[in-house]
Amino acid sequence: MPTFTAFTKTKGKPTAEALGEALETLIPEPTGVGVFEIEDGSGLWEVGAYFTEAPDEIALALLAKANGADDFVISELPETDWVAKVRRDLAPVEAGQFFVYGAHDADKLPADKIGLLIEAAMAFGTGHHGTTLGCLRAFDRLVTGGAALDNVADIGCGTAVLAMAAAKVSDKVVYASDIDEVAVDVALSNVRANDLEGRVVCLEAAGFNHETLAENAPYDLVFANILKGPLIALAPDMARHTAKGGFAILSGILNPQADEVIEVYSRNGFNLLHRDEIVDWTTLTLSR
Repeated sequence: MPTFTAFTKTKGKPTAEALGEALETLIPEPTGVGVFEIEDGSGLWEVGAYFTEAPDEIALALLAKANGADDFVISELPETDWVAKVRRDLAPVEAGQFFVYGAHDADKLPADKIGLLIEAAMAFGTGHHGTTLGCLRAFDRLVTGGAALDNVADIGCGTAVLAMAAAKVSDKVVYASDIDEVAVDVALSNVRANDLEGRVVCLEAAGFNHETLAENAPYDLVFANILKGPLIALAPDMARHTAKGGFAILSGILNPQADEVIEVYSRNGFNLLHRDEIVDWTTLTLSR
């Protein structure tokens, strides 16, 4: 079955959402509509729709004009075996002593690496994105440097790859939380797949807002691989939940945003230890 896409950009959330709602009224109807903020500080939003038959180009042009958006770019996607493509494209990733891989690459796990099994279908942090890779590298640097990291929390855990990395190098329980119920289910599946049940506790929570996270604070290390805005909002809570002499590894930060995050965390008692860039993304290692 062919798939057609139509994408455009527009300024501001209200306009983008209005355009997204209007797309749902088209004939032929789209099979899905998405509205996403472009995380580059431009204030632009992307609006897109998927169709199983060619969309009405004139109707799309009128919608774009009526909502002050750019012209839609319409494309027909080729028939693709997506499972095979994912397996080709998402090759194993090495980050220091860690090796992130899918089940189809289990035979490639080196004997001297710590394996982290993440299925690509559960893509909230497979290790391939610069933010997750940056966090793993930063964590590996702390571990190999001899940092005492007995009590660890992963806030906004996604697949729980970071929490699992911490559990693999410690005999202590690691706490992994996410605001998204689906992400928590994904995290639990990955924890089971890596034989870490009871070693990684997965929680649904916004930030540190969970009694289990509060009871087990302060933490020697907190991962927070989210986005600039939530990271800044989290800074006071991060300070309250991180032990003196402890660490925070932060990512989900576009390179131009890093100075602002550093400044906010500095005001909350953190010192910058390392600032690492992978393509467009920055990972910060901070000490308190």
